[in-house]
Amino acid sequence: MQVVGLTTQQEVYVASKERKFRSNEILKILDSELDNPLGEVVETQSYNRFIPLSIKDSFVDKGVLESLRSIGYNVDEDEINIAKVRLLTEATYPIKTGVAAEVPAFTEVKELLVKESPAEGLVLGVIKGTEEMAAGMDDDLKDVAPLLKGKEVVAQQGVPFNFKLKAMHQYPHIGIIGGSGSGKSFGMRVMLEELMKLEIPTLVFDPHFEMDFSEKFPDLPTEYEEDFESKFEIFQVGRQVGVNFEDLSTKDLLDLLSAASDLSESMVNAVETLHNAEAKRDSFFTFAERLADLRQALELGRKRIQRKLKSGELSGQQKEEYQHYLALIDDYGSLHLSSITGLTWRLNKLKRHGLFQQSISEIEAALQSRKLVVVQGPIWLLQVFATYLLGNLYRQRRDYKDADYSGETADYFPPFLVATDEAHNFAPKGYDSPTKRVLKEISQEGRKYGVFLILATQRPTLLADTVTAQLNSKFVFRTVRASDIETIKQETDLTAEEAKRLPYLSSGDAFVSSAIFGRTMAVRIRVAKTTSPHTQNPFDELEAKTKAKEDELYGAIAKHLPIYDDDMLTELKAVNKELEGKMLSRNQLQDRLETLVERGRLKKEDSPLGGTVYNLG
Repeated sequence: MQVVGLTTQQEVYVASKERKFRSNEILKILDSELDNPLGEVVETQSYNRFIPLSIKDSFVDKGVLESLRSIGYNVDEDEINIAKVRLLTEATYPIKTGVAAEVPAFTEVKELLVKESPAEGLVLGVIKGTEEMAAGMDDDLKDVAPLLKGKEVVAQQGVPFNFKLKAMHQYPHIGIIGGSGSGKSFGMRVMLEELMKLEIPTLVFDPHFEMDFSEKFPDLPTEYEEDFESKFEIFQVGRQVGVNFEDLSTKDLLDLLSAASDLSESMVNAVETLHNAEAKRDSFFTFAERLADLRQALELGRKRIQRKLKSGELSGQQKEEYQHYLALIDDYGSLHLSSITGLTWRLNKLKRHGLFQQSISEIEAALQSRKLVVVQGPIWLLQVFATYLLGNLYRQRRDYKDADYSGETADYFPPFLVATDEAHNFAPKGYDSPTKRVLKEISQEGRKYGVFLILATQRPTLLADTVTAQLNSKFVFRTVRASDIETIKQETDLTAEEAKRLPYLSSGDAFVSSAIFGRTMAVRIRVAKTTSPHTQNPFDELEAKTKAKEDELYGAIAKHLPIYDDDMLTELKAVNKELEGKMLSRNQLQDRLETLVERGRLKKEDSPLGGTVYNLG
């Protein structure tokens, strides 16, 4: 391998007749005057005599071609492999043309590639282009990141990519970006598995109901298996976890109601006026009852209530009721009926979904036990619940650290990570939302308190700019939208060549732009050790369900064969009895019989007595 053509302090071209180059592999340029700098292959092409015209469309200029000819290459006949190599550190002056290049030994690049040991970091995959130098690795780096090739699990190929978790204290927050089918969710699953390995308290919002770690990955070799059963817990909003209404401050209640649906200024004023938070008197029942009674009072109006009280028509209980209405008008008559109606609707919506039937105590206990906590629910309900939950947990951690800094005592709450998919729904660009305010605060100040974010999204363009800017490490999977690629280019140090490759990345391949490494790295994510409960292909599911129903029907029918066309009603009763209440009509039974004939499981013949008969196929 030789350096050819015009060189600069940042880039050189390397050519070889014998060796093909891999994108992202590291080469050592043997220029002793510059202390043999290292470079990364950012683009590569091969030429041979059968496709000579391709040279015209390549990144190679005339100077490179002349250089190749001068050192003995026959450009028109030889197979020539050329790589554009970007130096990892800018040289003092341009590289000498003609010097040799070679693959460095692992010891020469160890400090560059390995920032943490597998035991203490997140083993997320392998660094692409490091296959040749992997032979000289330390033993603890070998066979820790098995890969998925097609549907087969294969041994690690290359240097493992170990993310230095402790460096997040200096470079906080992680972004995971990628389109549908890019491997984004797979990458998040691997990251969460590694966090469980290190027993890092983690809170995961799961709108897709897929972050269950109970089931091992199909055909995973035994030596890679790991049991996470004791390291995570799953809760559904409105079932196992919810909000204790009596613990809500007025601000908390406003955030919850506005997360359910936007609040007008009049509604905000009504909540601030009606909610007795300071004295801790309000339960859900008392607040909801106050809203309902005030709504009724406003609908009746002061004059109508006074007429009723003066009429003498009311019984003792009714009179008390109307006096209560009049007192509410006196206290809160300035509030608008439409605002009270809107608040009642929002409050009842949250109640219907069970938000006020539970508390967050189990989540707090699980995080205290250093577990990963998965919170599941419809995305709108997660947004509502996340507003309260994140505000509460972040406040507990912040209060502990503030007390610790000032030498006071406070209840301990551990540092933790917050992970969510569909992050652009929680922190949207262009408009405000309660969850956005909490995430924005954590993104800007969480590092001081040991609270960090892992935000995954298909649409980085729709994620709030302030939050995006705070993501110091970004994992970028296949992305095809031009607007999203443009956002990625602005928010990362991806080169123009790497950005061009984004729409064509294989599923599971990613560029990692991280301040921890100081440069962009191409990575292949390792195989997950667990699998989502939703991995079955929907069309396979359709076939399986259809066959199950068909088998059930066939089992019921087979006991009563042969079935004669003119005796269908008699057999129908017996078949329906076998189906245990799944009642078929005569026409439906005949249709099912015809279907089984088409599938070859029954045969249809002329009956000797006239008509047709269905029998075993």
